Amino acid sequence: MNTLRNKVQLIGNLGTQPEIIDLDGGRKLAKFSLATNDYYKNAKGEKIQQTEWHNVVAWGKTAQIIEQYVNKGQELAIEGKLTNRSYETKDGEKRYITEVVANEVLMISK
Repeated sequence: MNTLRNKVQLIGNLGTQPEIIDLDGGRKLAKFSLATNDYYKNAKGEKIQQTEWHNVVAWGKTAQIIEQYVNKGQELAIEGKLTNRSYETKDGEKRYITEVVANEVLMISK
């Protein structure tokens, strides 16, 4: 039951080509944005599409798979967890970011 405490599942399309970062010790980090779409009808009965953008990161073997097989525009299903972090800009301003740390990736073909 602990795995349900912080679990995210998304299906969407890559907005950018994944950024691959090679770290010390041979580890890899993949960073990309994923767009998910939701649809609803407004007060006039018109179908409206709402797009949400998600920052996604993946480590290790998952990052290697992304580097080899995943490209901009491709549809993916990911599973992972939400994380929050902060950093300081060059001007000393504190910024906050929420990311999905993906531990499973499934490439969806149409």
